[in-house]
Amino acid sequence: MSKAPSVTSSEFDVQVLQSEVPVLVDFYADWCPPCRAVAPEVDAVAELVAGKAKVFKLDVDQFPDVESQYGVQTIPTMIIFKNGKVVDRINGAVPRSVISEKLLAHV
Repeated sequence: MSKAPSVTSSEFDVQVLQSEVPVLVDFYADWCPPCRAVAPEVDAVAELVAGKAKVFKLDVDQFPDVESQYGVQTIPTMIIFKNGKVVDRINGAVPRSVISEKLLAHV
């Protein structure tokens, strides 16, 4: 079971842009092998940062409007938001240490 909940385009503004803590959004697709490979890493980061930051997943096939709004061209792409602004971006399947280090730098 996923530790990082999904976010929809209708929830994006409230859950991500209006969040009082930094938010990492994992842009993914079910058919993408690297996305599936990084999913446990993203879930581990979600547990690690609980209470300090939020982690969400966004399915690019279901919500292409959000994908294009943030210029996501390859998946997996993880974007870190703070105070409603993009503050960092991670492209590709990377280990949880890289994801957590980049996210916690904004806490």
